[in-house]
Amino acid sequence: MECSWKTVLLLVCASLGVQYTAIRTLRDSLSGPCQGAYRCIRWRTLCDDSLMPFESPRKHILLFATTRSGSSFTGQLLNQHPGIFYVFEPLYHVQQAFTNSSSRLSRTLERRALLGAYRDLLLNLYTCDLHFMENYIRPEPQDHVTNSFFRRSSSHALCSPPVCLEGRDRPAAEPPDETWCPKKCGALNLTLATLSCLSRGHIAIKTVRIPEVGDLRTLTEDPRLDMKIIHLVRDPRAILASRIMAFSDQFRAWKIWNTTGRQPRYVDLSQITSTCKDMAASAETGLQRPAWLRGRYLLVRYEDLAFNPDDKAGEIYRFVGLEMEDRVRTWIAKNTNSNVSSRSEWNYRYSTTRDSRATAGSWRLHLSFDIVRTVQELCSDTLALLGYKLVHSAAELRNLSNSL
Repeated sequence: MECSWKTVLLLVCASLGVQYTAIRTLRDSLSGPCQGAYRCIRWRTLCDDSLMPFESPRKHILLFATTRSGSSFTGQLLNQHPGIFYVFEPLYHVQQAFTNSSSRLSRTLERRALLGAYRDLLLNLYTCDLHFMENYIRPEPQDHVTNSFFRRSSSHALCSPPVCLEGRDRPAAEPPDETWCPKKCGALNLTLATLSCLSRGHIAIKTVRIPEVGDLRTLTEDPRLDMKIIHLVRDPRAILASRIMAFSDQFRAWKIWNTTGRQPRYVDLSQITSTCKDMAASAETGLQRPAWLRGRYLLVRYEDLAFNPDDKAGEIYRFVGLEMEDRVRTWIAKNTNSNVSSRSEWNYRYSTTRDSRATAGSWRLHLSFDIVRTVQELCSDTLALLGYKLVHSAAELRNLSNSL
């Protein structure tokens, strides 16, 4: 039998997604297990019932955070679960598309349109329509294949069969890593990614691009979704220190201030005040437990996760209603006790391998007391709401035995 692209495309209409009946019809039409013909090898997995669409109620998990709050690390706790289809920051593509095309819009209109596009993409991803991303990926995918999927290598599902056949011989205990995936997997086929999504029981998405949890209300009220929102927060002083290190160009004025001890006149204070405002507003909304968010919201401090990763990971998994499998525990043990071996590894923007306890408090050794005091003044309400202590001297700041 021949496995032609025309036959495979019966599975998916780019705007409608994959239907269970279409997959089963194709699967049943195959004569035998597709063995023998090279052209059939990419579709061999369609003959396996393990890749049939998941029929039990799905969990739709959103890791809701801000930039440099520990979200890459926290997202990997979900990515390790074999039943979760995890996507790292897909809203990046929406933001890039708006940045390139919406210069004529007013800021208010642009924000409203951007949030609408964010919600629209999340809804489509939660229903496993990965083809919907073709509206935003640039350059535009050809025949549903792209080399431009942002941080594809952060997702095990996107680096494993049927999406990446190179991973079929890897032991289950050795999931693909971020170094191996881009070298071995090649371009991403969004049709195969859709199949992988449908075959996994649950979907988790990490994003740092939605300002407030209130912007997600329409999704929590959508009857098609069983939304669970994990709101990850971090000490604003630590967030700023991490941003100065990771985004040195964007935070150049802060870096000069931190290095010289003299505050430049052009420091953009909104780079941290807006973060504090959004974090506080979201936490206040979540803790008030409005009907649309009741049972769907969990507030997690990154510091608690870093100091007690097993306990907090267990809390996260209980919240989303899933078992924390051994693979997750193994990853935690491996990735929370590692000494960073080189400065380049320390500076890697999305690194998740670290001594989590040391990393959580390392900002206290790198950020000047003058900047810390300024952030405490700007973000006093947020620090108090989230339970972070103030420091009143450089000596107190550097004393890591005193937990904040």
